[in-house]
Amino acid sequence: MKTLVTTAIAAATFVTASAAFAQSDFSDEVKARQGQFRIMSINLGILGSMAKGEIEYDAEAAQAAADTLVAVSTIQQAPLWPEGSDDMSLDGTRAQTTIWDENADFLSKWADFGTGAVALQAAAGGGQAALAPAMGQIGGSCKACHDKHRTPEE
Repeated sequence: MKTLVTTAIAAATFVTASAAFAQSDFSDEVKARQGQFRIMSINLGILGSMAKGEIEYDAEAAQAAADTLVAVSTIQQAPLWPEGSDDMSLDGTRAQTTIWDENADFLSKWADFGTGAVALQAAAGGGQAALAPAMGQIGGSCKACHDKHRTPEE
């Protein structure tokens, strides 16, 4: 009898958890991917400000920012982008359905960001003049993805 009750409780828990997952609002996934983009933005801002001469170039801070961008570029993206977490299905996101409809293109653009981050990492310690070309490369990868897969701000 005790085994039957334990089995019934386990089955009910599994069904409840499955139903909750199936009806997810994807808030954790959206927050996670938006957090990743905030980290990217902060570090790109540091590097961009140094490249433009708005703040003094600091090799250690530049390297730390570039290293962070490389680390972010290695985050597995699949869990952050469940189908149905687009701007047509949810409020609070600008992710277009093209992310899923043209997933190979989206993932290619994410890979381009990673390539740009590695180039920026290599350039970060080379002084202010070395930052600008690398910033252009990574900025181009961001723009290409935003132009194709992100709804413009209103």
